[in-house]
Amino acid sequence: MQRVEPVAERECIARTSGVRCDFGIFVDTRNKLPANAFQTLDDEGRPILVFTSTLLFDARNADEIAFVMAHEVAHHIEGHISRQKRNVAEGARVFAEAEARRGGNAKDVEYALLRGAQVGAFAYPKIHELEADALGTIIAARSGFDPVKGAEFFNRIPDPGDRFLGTHPPNAQRIETVRRTAAGL
Repeated sequence: MQRVEPVAERECIARTSGVRCDFGIFVDTRNKLPANAFQTLDDEGRPILVFTSTLLFDARNADEIAFVMAHEVAHHIEGHISRQKRNVAEGARVFAEAEARRGGNAKDVEYALLRGAQVGAFAYPKIHELEADALGTIIAARSGFDPVKGAEFFNRIPDPGDRFLGTHPPNAQRIETVRRTAAGL
């Protein structure tokens, strides 16, 4: 954390405008949570990174923890939360308008609105993950860690495959993104 956070803040400031870059970093120590990390925003818009203690205990080396942290930071820098919200709103709007033009009643339009929001939510998350992997690679490397070694944890987690409307790309694709990005540094 001490090495990644300052680099992440500098990258955030350099790559964004009008975005908060003062990351809050927390560990969820509740028992029996699956290994996980995520980025969110607090009520004031401050970027928050949360790691489960299970993830930290499962990591085999500091490079893995650094890569995961850099990946989560990258979600914030890339604006994935706001982009995802726009995708949900746009999907809902398009489906609801189409149903209204078709002559659907209020219940049909409401159903279309919900379905459109669901489709919008799944429109780009795989791309977001690969973007975060690429930028996370850069941040981890600039922090003095080996992102390729850090991405080895993909070999130990379940592979999501390439499911339709899945949220994560196949692990092999993610590892390749990290390797390709690291080779270009």
